[in-house]
Amino acid sequence: MQGVQARVTPLVFSGRMKIAFIGTHGVGKTTLCYDLAAALKKRDLTVELVREVARECPLPINRETTLKAQAWILHTQIAWELQAEAKADVVFCDRAVLDNFCYMRRAFTGAPAEAVLQELVRSWTKTYDVLFKVPIVGNPRFDGVRDTDLEFQREIDGSIEQTLAVWGVPHVPLDPARRGDWGALVLDALLPRLRPQELLFPEPGERLTTTGAPNA
Repeated sequence: MQGVQARVTPLVFSGRMKIAFIGTHGVGKTTLCYDLAAALKKRDLTVELVREVARECPLPINRETTLKAQAWILHTQIAWELQAEAKADVVFCDRAVLDNFCYMRRAFTGAPAEAVLQELVRSWTKTYDVLFKVPIVGNPRFDGVRDTDLEFQREIDGSIEQTLAVWGVPHVPLDPARRGDWGALVLDALLPRLRPQELLFPEPGERLTTTGAPNA
């Protein structure tokens, strides 16, 4: 990945990894998570996927979110990650606590709880072995849950970019011009550090590609 090395904290093999895909809604994070989980399972690694927590939230989300809703999402995200880490060699997270925090801050900047939650989020962000920032490559599609307002989508993306910069969070930005190669690029970055077995069921010329339509 060109132009990435200086921004990524070197990863040391420890036998386990937690990887998160961050970014605004409707950019393809969910597709990446499922594609990569399947690719690593074929290499005899145990993999757990932490789904997008907001989809299970019983309280309002998107532009109508509440502070209680965002607090529920944040704490549930942490709980799900802890559960997944106890079960698997590799954990893929469809979002991290950082981008969930950006949705909260948009609606409740200056709220008394913001400073407390910010410290929690900054501390928990250090528990990810690597963060991949997924850029906007098209307009969001209605999926029954997520907001399709373009201004809202881009506002959240900008907030995530700003937070990464201000907090100095190491991350790997995926190239929007290489959408079809994202899966292969991520896999190439992870495999040397995971040291998995060779493919258990290789296909001729197999190479991971992301062919699903962008979603959450």
